[in-house]
Amino acid sequence: MSPRRVTLADVAKAAGVSRPTASLVLSGRGRELRISQDVEERVLRAADELQYRPNIVSVGLRKGTSQTIGFISDTVATSRLAGDMIKGALEAARDRGFMLFIGETEGDPELERLLLQTMQDRQVEGLILASMFTRTIKVPKSMTASPAVLLNALPQEPTPLPAVLPDEVEAGRLAARVLLDAGHRDGIHLIGAGPGLRDVPSDSVAAVERLIGIRETLSEAGVEVAGARRCPDWQPEYGLAATRDLLGTVRPRALICFNDRIAMGAYQALDDFGLKVPADVSVVSFDDHPIASWMRPKLTTVALPHYELGRKAVDVLFTEIDRDRSDTGRVGDVHRVPMHVRSRESVTPRPE
Repeated sequence: MSPRRVTLADVAKAAGVSRPTASLVLSGRGRELRISQDVEERVLRAADELQYRPNIVSVGLRKGTSQTIGFISDTVATSRLAGDMIKGALEAARDRGFMLFIGETEGDPELERLLLQTMQDRQVEGLILASMFTRTIKVPKSMTASPAVLLNALPQEPTPLPAVLPDEVEAGRLAARVLLDAGHRDGIHLIGAGPGLRDVPSDSVAAVERLIGIRETLSEAGVEVAGARRCPDWQPEYGLAATRDLLGTVRPRALICFNDRIAMGAYQALDDFGLKVPADVSVVSFDDHPIASWMRPKLTTVALPHYELGRKAVDVLFTEIDRDRSDTGRVGDVHRVPMHVRSRESVTPRPE
C-alpha cells in the first residue's frame, strides 16, 4: 500500500496554525499579510519535516495554469540525435518550472490528431509539433487554437505559428568555405543533390537550402561546381552508388556530401577505387551523426544543433504564450538556429 500524500492540512496541524495561514506562508505571501516570523518559521519547518509537496493539479486550477507543455513528434524520439532535441526542450521547460508531455505519431495523421486532442484536453499551456527531418508539413487546424510552435518544419501554407529550424543555408556556406579555405578551387563535386535547385530528393527543405548556400559561396569565390550526383535517399548505399558512378568518369578533388550517411558510402566507393581521404580527395559533410567520428579518417561535418533547436522551440513557445493573440492575420516568424563546423581529418590543404 502506497503512503498517504501529505496535505496542506497536515502541515497546518503540525505547525499549530490554520490551513489558510499555512497556505499563505507556503505561497510566499506571509510577510505581505503580516504573518509573524515565528509562525512563518513553524510552517516552513513543518513542511520540511513532513516533506510536503504542493498538489500541482490544485495549484494549476487556482492559478489557471497546468504548468505543462506538449511535445509531439513523428519519429523524433527514436533517434539519438533527435533525443538531444528533446533534452534541450525538457531542460528549457524545467528551467521555467514546467513539465514536458511527449507524444510520438510515427507519421500517422490520425494518431497525430488524437495526441493533439489529448494534450489540449489536459490543458497544456502550449504545443510543439516537431519533425525528425526538416520538411514542409500541413499544419493541423487545431494547432492554431492555442500557443504553438513548429520545430524542424515549415508550413505548407501561411500560418500564424512560428517555426524553429536549423540555419541550413549558412550550413551550406560553411561547408563550401571549408574547402575554399583549404585551397580547393576546382574538382569540387556534390553527392546527394544538385547541381540545380530542383535536383533534390522530394520534400527535402535541407537539400535545397544547403545547395543554395554552397552555390552562393563558391560563386562568390569564382569557383564552379564541377559536377553533382543526386541521391533519391540520403543513406550509405546511395552515397556509394552515386560516388562510384562519379568515379567511373572523373577523379574529383573534393566532395561535399549532403549528410554523413552519404559520406559513409562515398568513403567506401573511394576506397574501392584506391583513393585515400583526404590525401587524394577531401570530403566535407553535414549533420554530425555519430558515424562522423567513427569513420576513418574522422569526418569533417557541419553539425545539426539538435539540443539548441529544442531549447529555442521552448523559448519561442513561451513568447507565444505571453503574446497578444488578437492579431489573427499575423504570419509566424521563422527562427534560424546556427550550425557549426566540426573540423576533423577528412579535409586537407591542396598543394599549390
